[in-house]
Amino acid sequence: MERSRLGLTVTRKFGCAVLRNRSKRVLREIFRKNREAFGESLDFVVNVRAPAAAREYASLERELLRVVARAGGQRS
Repeated sequence: MERSRLGLTVTRKFGCAVLRNRSKRVLREIFRKNREAFGESLDFVVNVRAPAAAREYASLERELLRVVARAGGQRS
């Protein structure tokens, strides 16, 4: 039984390295805290866009979990 994995891409257009790294840290933390929502043996690749830098943690978490549910992360 493999665990799901998360891949993140953030281009330099996003902003300075501090912003890019912070965004990746936040998304990794959301993934870590909500691992059961991502299902098992699935790979997710997230292309982080500039508007994400201005969003709060709770907003990013809701959006990511909504997208994962639509993609089939919660399999029963």
